[in-house]
Amino acid sequence: MTTFTESTVEDAALAYLEDLGWGVAHGPDIAPDTPGAERRDYGDVVLAGRLRDALGRLNPDLPAGALDDAFRKLTRFEGISLEFRNRVFHRLMVDGVTVEYRDAGGGVRGAQVKVIDFDDPSNNDWLAVNQFMVTENKNTRRPDVVLFVNGLPLGIIELKNPVDEDATIWTACQQLQTYKMENPTIVVLTDRNDLDDQLFGTFSRCRDLLRQTPTQASNRADLRQKLSVASGGVVFTTIQKFFPEEKGDTHPMLSARRNIVVIADEAHRSQYDFIDGFAPVGQAHSAQVRVSTG
Repeated sequence: MTTFTESTVEDAALAYLEDLGWGVAHGPDIAPDTPGAERRDYGDVVLAGRLRDALGRLNPDLPAGALDDAFRKLTRFEGISLEFRNRVFHRLMVDGVTVEYRDAGGGVRGAQVKVIDFDDPSNNDWLAVNQFMVTENKNTRRPDVVLFVNGLPLGIIELKNPVDEDATIWTACQQLQTYKMENPTIVVLTDRNDLDDQLFGTFSRCRDLLRQTPTQASNRADLRQKLSVASGGVVFTTIQKFFPEEKGDTHPMLSARRNIVVIADEAHRSQYDFIDGFAPVGQAHSAQVRVSTG
């Protein structure tokens, strides 16, 4: 009688993928600080060396500067939602990456950098990695098998023990939801419009570092809309926009997410008449997000 474990199921899956032509690797063997490391740290989800090799192989006529630009655009995304970033990424894979570079004569030329060879699949790098550990925002996830094409993680396989009655397609689906490698939303609060404008301008000049463009809430309704996103975003607002529309009204819960970070700069001066000091942005664990009154 065969005894099934998670390890034997993973081994069987990797063997099947290898028969199909995939290369296989064990996550710890390519982890940071190992002889075969292909990542700088556990936050890296792209195998940079394989991606750079593929870009050079698929675009032999383009200079290094153009390929470096394509690499940056493939690994640094702007956008407040996971769905938006996935759409951008899909378009880059299908259509190629638009870049500009200077030719030998000093002129500026444009080109499309091919990311995946759809005409000749054998020209791509196919790699299946099990136990690929990823750490972000102090959360660690270890998918069973991650599928890489040219160093880009394009698929996740969640494996379940076939003899476990509790291991259903629904539990596998739920497990996949925990991998959504989502960014926090940052809310910057002040109590004056001029200070709000000043901080917004400072952060806007740093959009390249933030990898997204900060936004400024224009009114209460706009604030609620900006905080209804699934992830990401840097939102600037004044504390007054958290007050109810009319006296005696209850401010609605704006988000139940746990990854909203509230930064209050001098906003505490306007909170003394704000009942209990609560700003109902969302929940952090079992406690409501609270703007400090001290």
